[in-house]
Amino acid sequence: MNKKSSSAFAFNSGDFVVYPAHGVGKIADIAKQKIAGSELELIVVNFDKDKMTLRIPMAKAENKISGADTMNDALSVLKGKAKVKKIMWSRRAQEYENKINSGSPVAIAEVVRDLYRSENLAEQSYSERQIYEQALDRLANEVAVCENISSADATKKLLDILAK
Repeated sequence: MNKKSSSAFAFNSGDFVVYPAHGVGKIADIAKQKIAGSELELIVVNFDKDKMTLRIPMAKAENKISGADTMNDALSVLKGKAKVKKIMWSRRAQEYENKINSGSPVAIAEVVRDLYRSENLAEQSYSERQIYEQALDRLANEVAVCENISSADATKKLLDILAK
């Protein structure tokens, strides 16, 4: 969730949201809690896959899930040609991590596109594979929620686009 006024957004239990550093989560509750002498309204978000719960102040919440236009942009990025910079892997890995943690489906799609290897190409290093799988999983989860399909179906859809 990005920083903006929450007044324009209505959050309800059961809604899906994207937290940039952790991906898609489900709102479990909207709660009030007294912290450091002041009462805050918090969104309680569960990330079942990571077995994690976050409490995010309502004032820091921006939006729920990316819209269809953003997801279409992300899917069109997957159809493009990989753009791998000729810099050291450690610097590229850091850039990829920053893109994944940005929460932007388009930026995450760039990471997936750049690190995708078809089965007949050379092997990836362990760290490349880890970053690729993290980005693919994050993007697939958001596509699944957007299109109301299973995460496995969303992953298959993304891989089909990449294979073309």
